[in-house]
Amino acid sequence: MPSAGITQAIIELDIHGLRAYQASVRIASALRGASRGVYILRIIHGFNRGTKLRDMVYSTYSNHPKVIAIRQGANPGITELFLKKL
Repeated sequence: MPSAGITQAIIELDIHGLRAYQASVRIASALRGASRGVYILRIIHGFNRGTKLRDMVYSTYSNHPKVIAIRQGANPGITELFLKKL
Protein backbone atom coordinates (compact mmCIF):
# COMPACT_ATOMS: atom_id res chain seq x y z
CA MET A 1 0.00 0.00 0.00
CA PRO A 2 1.38 3.44 -0.91
CA SER A 3 2.57 5.75 1.80
CA ALA A 4 1.25 9.23 2.51
CA GLY A 5 3.28 10.71 -0.36
CA ILE A 6 1.15 9.11 -3.05
CA THR A 7 2.63 9.81 -6.50
CA GLN A 8 1.94 6.76 -8.67
CA ALA A 9 -0.67 6.72 -11.45
CA ILE A 10 -2.73 3.92 -9.90
CA ILE A 11 -3.36 3.59 -6.18
CA GLU A 12 -4.38 0.16 -4.88
CA LEU A 13 -6.35 0.12 -1.67
CA ASP A 14 -7.21 -3.18 0.02
CA ILE A 15 -10.31 -2.89 2.21
CA HIS A 16 -10.88 -6.62 2.85
CA GLY A 17 -12.32 -7.28 6.28
CA LEU A 18 -13.17 -3.65 7.05
CA ARG A 19 -16.60 -2.42 8.02
CA ALA A 20 -18.24 -0.06 5.53
CA TYR A 21 -17.49 3.02 7.64
CA GLN A 22 -13.81 2.08 8.07
CA ALA A 23 -13.49 1.40 4.35
CA SER A 24 -15.16 4.70 3.51
CA VAL A 25 -12.69 6.59 5.72
CA ARG A 26 -9.73 4.89 4.00
CA ILE A 27 -11.11 5.59 0.53
CA ALA A 28 -11.83 9.24 1.35
CA SER A 29 -8.30 9.62 2.69
CA ALA A 30 -6.80 8.12 -0.47
CA LEU A 31 -8.91 10.46 -2.62
CA ARG A 32 -7.78 13.48 -0.60
CA GLY A 33 -4.14 12.43 -0.76
CA ALA A 34 -4.08 11.52 -4.45
CA SER A 35 -1.68 13.67 -6.45
CA ARG A 36 -2.49 15.09 -9.87
CA GLY A 37 -0.82 12.14 -11.60
CA VAL A 38 -3.17 9.57 -10.09
CA TYR A 39 -5.96 8.58 -12.45
CA ILE A 40 -7.25 5.32 -10.94
CA LEU A 41 -8.03 4.34 -7.37
CA ARG A 42 -8.23 0.52 -7.49
CA ILE A 43 -10.25 -0.74 -4.53
CA ILE A 44 -9.84 -4.39 -3.60
CA HIS A 45 -12.90 -5.40 -1.60
CA GLY A 46 -13.35 -9.08 -2.44
CA PHE A 47 -16.64 -10.72 -3.28
CA ASN A 48 -16.77 -14.14 -1.64
CA ARG A 49 -18.28 -12.72 1.56
CA GLY A 50 -20.97 -10.62 -0.08
CA THR A 51 -21.24 -7.33 -1.88
CA LYS A 52 -21.68 -4.88 0.99
CA LEU A 53 -18.33 -3.11 0.47
CA ARG A 54 -18.70 -3.04 -3.31
CA ASP A 55 -22.20 -1.59 -3.01
CA MET A 56 -20.94 1.03 -0.55
CA VAL A 57 -18.21 2.09 -2.99
CA TYR A 58 -20.71 2.51 -5.82
CA SER A 59 -23.32 4.35 -3.76
CA THR A 60 -20.91 6.61 -1.86
CA TYR A 61 -18.49 7.58 -4.62
CA SER A 62 -20.59 7.62 -7.80
CA ASN A 63 -21.26 11.35 -7.28
CA HIS A 64 -17.94 12.28 -5.65
CA PRO A 65 -16.44 15.46 -7.18
CA LYS A 66 -13.09 13.75 -7.93
CA VAL A 67 -14.63 10.65 -9.56
CA ILE A 68 -15.63 10.62 -13.23
CA ALA A 69 -16.45 6.90 -13.53
CA ILE A 70 -16.67 3.68 -11.53
CA ARG A 71 -15.97 0.35 -13.21
CA GLN A 72 -15.54 -3.25 -12.13
CA GLY A 73 -11.87 -4.19 -12.20
CA ALA A 74 -10.17 -7.25 -13.63
CA ASN A 75 -12.25 -9.48 -11.34
CA PRO A 76 -15.50 -9.04 -9.37
CA GLY A 77 -13.57 -8.34 -6.16
CA ILE A 78 -12.11 -5.11 -7.53
CA THR A 79 -13.75 -1.77 -8.25
CA GLU A 80 -11.87 1.05 -9.95
CA LEU A 81 -12.60 4.73 -9.46
CA PHE A 82 -11.45 6.82 -12.41
CA LEU A 83 -10.41 10.23 -11.20
CA LYS A 84 -10.78 13.67 -12.74
CA LYS A 85 -7.67 15.62 -13.55
CA LEU A 86 -7.76 18.54 -11.15
